[in-house]
Amino acid sequence: MSDAPTPPRPPRHLSMIRGFHLADFVTLGNAACGTAGVFLAMLYMGSGELADFLWAAAMAPLAFAFDWLDGRVARWRQQHSALGRELDSLADVISFGVAPAALAFAAGLRGGWDVVVLIYFVCCGVSRLARYNVTAESLSAGAAKVPYFEGTPIPTSVVLTAVLAAIAWQHGLASPLPGGAWSLAGWTLHPLVLMFALSGTLMISKTLRIPKI
Repeated sequence: MSDAPTPPRPPRHLSMIRGFHLADFVTLGNAACGTAGVFLAMLYMGSGELADFLWAAAMAPLAFAFDWLDGRVARWRQQHSALGRELDSLADVISFGVAPAALAFAAGLRGGWDVVVLIYFVCCGVSRLARYNVTAESLSAGAAKVPYFEGTPIPTSVVLTAVLAAIAWQHGLASPLPGGAWSLAGWTLHPLVLMFALSGTLMISKTLRIPKI
């Protein structure tokens, strides 16, 4: 009889998906909502229909619900993995970083300085999630979970989408936005965009610590 080792079996089709836990599929629901929010914001820019804008804004709380649920499902099933953590961060970048920025741009925050601030906001969100992934193990100190957040969590950007939705609902977006517009060095700045600057800055703060419930 031959003692030759058995050759490894080739990977099965969709082997990565087969390895997903239930919580991972819930996380993908978060990413799907964020992507839908971006598409609906673009649709609004073409159609001008208020309903398209409000549906785009509605994707944020729906994504937040998926983001809340995936952690509960993971604890219920006792299935935590590095892949799940990375999936969660990537989904959050879309739903609570890119999607709110796209919604703001669609709402009329399109001046040169507005765009700079929105890019800053997204970069802060990416940086905050990367820092969390790197420091989560040391911050937990062997406990089951991290006791506090450094800086505000990126899902808090749901508040920003809620503000934009409220403005659209009450006043529409055809009229000047609250706060008007300023011209600085030849570029336009809407003061309303500064709430994105504040949100991004709070996310990357090292001194602001928020207890994790």
